[in-house]
Amino acid sequence: MLLIGNVCFCCNFVTRPIVDTVINLTGFALVGGPASQDHKKAAAVLKKLNRPYICAVPLVFQSFEEWQSSELGLHPIQVALQVSLPEIDGAIEPIIYAGREGATGRSVPLADRVQLLADRALKWSNLRIKENKDKKIAVTIFSFPPDKGNVGTAAYLDVFDSISAVLKKLKAEGYDVGDAPFVKEEIMDSVLNDPEARISSPELNVAYRMSTNEYYDLTPYATDLEENWGPAPGNLNSDGQNLVVYGKQFGNIFIGVQPSFGYEGDPMRLLFAKSASPHHGFAAYYTYLEKIFNADAVLHFGTHGSLEFMPGKQVGMSGTCYPDRLINSLPSAYLYAANNPSEATIAKRRSYSATVSYLTPPAENAGLYKGLKELKELISSYQGLRENEGRGPAIVNSIVSTAWTCNLDKDIKELPELETFDAKDFDAEFRDDIVGKVYSQIMAIESRLLPCGLHTVGVPPTAEEAVATLVNIAALDRPEDDIEGIPSVIAASIGKDIKDVYRENDMGKLDAVELNTKITEAARASVKALVQQSTDRDGRVKEVKNLFDEMGGVFGSLFGAKKPWTQAIIDSGFPNVSEERLAPVFAYLEFCLKQVVANNELGGIMELLNGEFLNPAPGGDPIRNPDVLPTGRNMHALDPSAIPTTAAVEVSEAVVEKLLEKLKAESGEFPETIAFTLWGTDNIKTYGESLAQVLALAGVRPIADSLGRVNKVELIPLEELGRPRVDVVVSCSGVFRDLFINQMNLLDRGLKMAAEADEPEEMNFIRKHALAQAEELNVSLRDAACRVFSNSAGSYSANVGLAIENGGWEDEQQLQEQFLTRKGFAFNADKPGMMEAQADLFKSALKTVDVTFQNLDSSEISITDVSHYYDSDPTKVVAGLRDDKKKPSSFMADTTTANAQVRTLSETVRLDARTKLLNPKFYEGMLSTGYEGVREIQKRLRNTMGWSATAGEVDNFVFEDANDVFINDEEMQQRLLDTNPNAFRDMVTTFLEANGRGYWDTSDENIERLQQLYADVEDRIEGV
Repeated sequence: MLLIGNVCFCCNFVTRPIVDTVINLTGFALVGGPASQDHKKAAAVLKKLNRPYICAVPLVFQSFEEWQSSELGLHPIQVALQVSLPEIDGAIEPIIYAGREGATGRSVPLADRVQLLADRALKWSNLRIKENKDKKIAVTIFSFPPDKGNVGTAAYLDVFDSISAVLKKLKAEGYDVGDAPFVKEEIMDSVLNDPEARISSPELNVAYRMSTNEYYDLTPYATDLEENWGPAPGNLNSDGQNLVVYGKQFGNIFIGVQPSFGYEGDPMRLLFAKSASPHHGFAAYYTYLEKIFNADAVLHFGTHGSLEFMPGKQVGMSGTCYPDRLINSLPSAYLYAANNPSEATIAKRRSYSATVSYLTPPAENAGLYKGLKELKELISSYQGLRENEGRGPAIVNSIVSTAWTCNLDKDIKELPELETFDAKDFDAEFRDDIVGKVYSQIMAIESRLLPCGLHTVGVPPTAEEAVATLVNIAALDRPEDDIEGIPSVIAASIGKDIKDVYRENDMGKLDAVELNTKITEAARASVKALVQQSTDRDGRVKEVKNLFDEMGGVFGSLFGAKKPWTQAIIDSGFPNVSEERLAPVFAYLEFCLKQVVANNELGGIMELLNGEFLNPAPGGDPIRNPDVLPTGRNMHALDPSAIPTTAAVEVSEAVVEKLLEKLKAESGEFPETIAFTLWGTDNIKTYGESLAQVLALAGVRPIADSLGRVNKVELIPLEELGRPRVDVVVSCSGVFRDLFINQMNLLDRGLKMAAEADEPEEMNFIRKHALAQAEELNVSLRDAACRVFSNSAGSYSANVGLAIENGGWEDEQQLQEQFLTRKGFAFNADKPGMMEAQADLFKSALKTVDVTFQNLDSSEISITDVSHYYDSDPTKVVAGLRDDKKKPSSFMADTTTANAQVRTLSETVRLDARTKLLNPKFYEGMLSTGYEGVREIQKRLRNTMGWSATAGEVDNFVFEDANDVFINDEEMQQRLLDTNPNAFRDMVTTFLEANGRGYWDTSDENIERLQQLYADVEDRIEGV
């Protein structure tokens, strides 16, 4: 083992590593210091050494007594300098090992932390020393919401197919996998007791029954759980006498099912402001892994489980924090989706996990189907016959009629009334205008990006899938790298600016919509031409040919030949496109193609299980930041002090301008207050765009220092701003709070500056409201100006998603109380180091809200893919608090493409439903994966209902059309039932619940069919 202080002796004179583990006790990045770092050099040195790299942290800004009593844990400045920056080097496990005594100022070691650090370092070392045949590995899978049909939950991951790939790799590497099956269905059978959850008992396979005596003997903190759960065994993961561990052992490999939080269906526990401790069954599971199965390492399988979100400090765990107690000395490798660096970072810091990133399925265009496809065909016909006064108007009538049938009237306010409209009564310009608006809406649906299917670990994308990813990468201008996106270059070839094309397309101008479509198709053809050069007979890219070699360029120039991608654009109708201007983007795409098809996921898992150093890599959206690829590396976030970047500020100002323009056009005035949600992952992916939006609304400018660190703000003068300062009520996710508490400080300081500015109240709504609230609540102006809220330290979410996903809620009032209780903790820059319960201030601020607002930044995760978005949506909460009980307007910014949009929430829900839940391309792609696919479809139906509960912004036709697709179609109904009956039962339950709660109005016949179907599925599951 090597401890790094000021001197480093890692290798002998023949460059052979002589250490087993590297522990950095300085708390700083390996190369450089707090002011500047060279992360690439550090990672290269560490990879050459190839040993686990632990960066332990000494307390600097706190005494150890202050740290022990702090709910936040490590001081935010230390988190930024001594946790975030070493993580970019590839460091793991930020364990506190020493601190100052408050009374004496002496630096003292913290004995229990030093012991834990030593134990964990030795166990990581043991992974390198021990022979593979003797290592015991615990593969931990998740089941959320807890149900038989949900075993193997992970974001966009085919869990059991991936476990099959891992088992094969383990066997090839010499691990003892016993008689483990390698067929997906057989692995599922072993864990579930029956293939694909078809079983007469609700129980999974029981791997071990732990008596309560054994449990208390082996789990030192067991009695601490009794405050929340009573004495063991309790009724969770219990047979009434013993605690039950679910899973299956094959040789030295154990596949286990992590228990759930335990309070998902309990309305009272969901209301608690602070999260409950883990239950006895959860504790017993990790006790079993460490002390009975004697695992050498645990592999947490997919995004994500519950361990890292258990109560405790945010960063810098103590021995009483539950993630620390549960994982204890077990080395943890965590397979995490590459697009979710924020929650992966929580797993790294709170459960001491080294992450291995995995690819999410490539995003493809949603395409069109049924009436939407018919509409596009009608529009194509109109384009050829628009001058024909006989047939042109008739086609327009058909377009209008079909648009009404497809419920597009809700998105196109100008769509004529069906009963009174006849196109022959209007001129060609008016007809073009109507067709253009329908065409624009159709293309928004068709071009919407959606991930298709599920990813299997170790399987790189096909050539076609690579094309889908590269097209999206190529659409973005990257001025920081002097790269123009393909659409920009094509538009320039005909004397157009792509931004003007986008703007006119959004206005529904027929010519612009046609041109935008033509440019998009040309860009896709050119990328396909690039990829085809390296595609083999199996339709995969195994080796990327260098298409920019000097010799090939010389011969091509001599004979006047164009590059294949240039020729593809010319053939698409753009003969003047500049090959010279295309060169930078295609050189970049060639590099990206190599990254896209590289495959180190299985290799990355093995590197960790071999006790080696796994190279670091950023997490995020691979389209915005292709450096996320290749996957299979140890994912990190970013330097939190570096956001928002200058580019993020520019993008945010454009989005804010669009939002305010839209709001003023609708109501004739600026909104006074906007309720805003900030997410950790979104701000990592976009380098702080939504953070910058909040500042822009308030008329506050972030100021970076000479090193690019943003640690100051200033007010933009009203003369320069040209509008009132808009008040904001910011709800930060628990993950954002953990990762970006310094940015919360920045926000709070900026908003307090605005509240104290001597400006007219009609031009400064922050001051206007803060003055009124100071008087109402009898507090100072600065305290009244607190606008940055989140959960209490160590707690996450409003539990609204948990309640809706598990059906454990009585009415909307309960959901609203949960939101107010759990999210009403204020950050106050005047009282750093704590999240203070401020329910009255939170309610008072929300009462003034006119608009609720969230951001969508990535095609991979949209508003019905996860429960997070509606969990933090305060729309109905605000309506309940406002004196006039008026529901605020709800908007979503969509920056998933180069053409950023601001839509209403209802528009966004409709777009999501049309491109996912109701789209054959999506649901057939999911069903092709079998058991997991049914669960993914049901999840989106349940999350759609979530928006009904929190915002009331789901149209009736969404449920009606979904019922037609999945219930009224008997063939589809049978497929779902045969594939995953438990998930199908949940789907039937969701439809009945949506009707029972008043969110879906449908026929008695449909309800009777669903009720009978529920009884039939129950009998099927129970084996009747």
